[in-house]
Amino acid sequence: MKPLSQAVASVPPSGIRRFFDVAAQLEDCISLGVGEPDFVTPWHIREAAIWAIEKGFTTYTSNYGLFTLRQRIASHLKARYGVDYSPESEIIVTVGVSEGLDIAMRALLNPGDEVIFFEPSYVSYAPCVLFAGGKPVPVPTDYRQGFQPDVHRLREAITPRTKAVLLCYPNNPTGAVASRAALEEVVRIAVEHDLYLITDEIYDRLVYDTQHTCVASLPGAAERTILLGGFSKSYAMTGWRIGYACAPAQIIEMMMKVHQYTMLCAPIAAQKAAEEALERGEPEVERMRREYDRRRRLIVERLNEIGLECVPPQGAFYVFPSIRCTGLRSEEFTEQLLWEERVAVVPGNVFGNSGEGHVRLSYATSLPKIEEALHRIERFVNKRRK
Repeated sequence: MKPLSQAVASVPPSGIRRFFDVAAQLEDCISLGVGEPDFVTPWHIREAAIWAIEKGFTTYTSNYGLFTLRQRIASHLKARYGVDYSPESEIIVTVGVSEGLDIAMRALLNPGDEVIFFEPSYVSYAPCVLFAGGKPVPVPTDYRQGFQPDVHRLREAITPRTKAVLLCYPNNPTGAVASRAALEEVVRIAVEHDLYLITDEIYDRLVYDTQHTCVASLPGAAERTILLGGFSKSYAMTGWRIGYACAPAQIIEMMMKVHQYTMLCAPIAAQKAAEEALERGEPEVERMRREYDRRRRLIVERLNEIGLECVPPQGAFYVFPSIRCTGLRSEEFTEQLLWEERVAVVPGNVFGNSGEGHVRLSYATSLPKIEEALHRIERFVNKRRK
């Protein structure tokens, strides 16, 4: 047989899923691995989908998505961040933010084009660049600076082949929220070098003790920015697979071509549920955000007590503590913790080289499970403390 795709073969499977799959087979295992809300999608959102199916909403939609949903997305972004997008031509509904990222890369990149992103970073960023024929260029950040984007290193990473800068704030895996000043500097650099900006803002509603800055709202950003957002995290709708991309019309048209020939459209019942989420979901978003904040405060305090230095995250539902006090590398720490104490976390190195020396814990699980997991982690660390 002839060889399969070299680009795909060169990409390892997700390090997150590997530990999740093992944990699922172990008895009495507490998983702090996968970033999925432990809340069920609010009833009124589920009911909207049930109603839609009962009323016969079982067909294809426009490739762009339901116009009524695009209208609500435009109104939502305008009200929250003051950004203006035309529902007719500047918004496309995607099958989750993951698809939005994929089609954004394929619409932007020519072979050999470079995409810069800050590490630690979500595991799919480099593969999506590679699958689109581009070259991923990671730029490290430092936990001692709160994992803020390093604009000096960004400038140093730019070459004549640089096409875009990919941002993710609030950040997965670190929980960092980039300061407005840092993002303004990133935009200035993008304007100076005529670069596109792709901004993954799936966690925009989950921020604590600070404010989220929508990149597209910054001066000079809108005309070169692809804004990716969705419903999975804030509305506890991971399985519904609904996201969206907003950008200038010519970019959305290019993205739509890829979407049209691969996904066609997002599921109509899920789109109707997303409409309900935007229309009446705010109280539930705030309720879940407050509960995440309660868990966040507990987990940061306890990890620091244990000796795993942890920068308090300001967004998402992850902590990214240092494990250097144990003398173990990330993979060693994670595997030994899983088998000895039945606690699943994610090794930091799967998020890039600058994630080594850290692990990611998700606090999107119940408080009693978090408390028990921390008790087990403390017992594990005490055995290995240098």
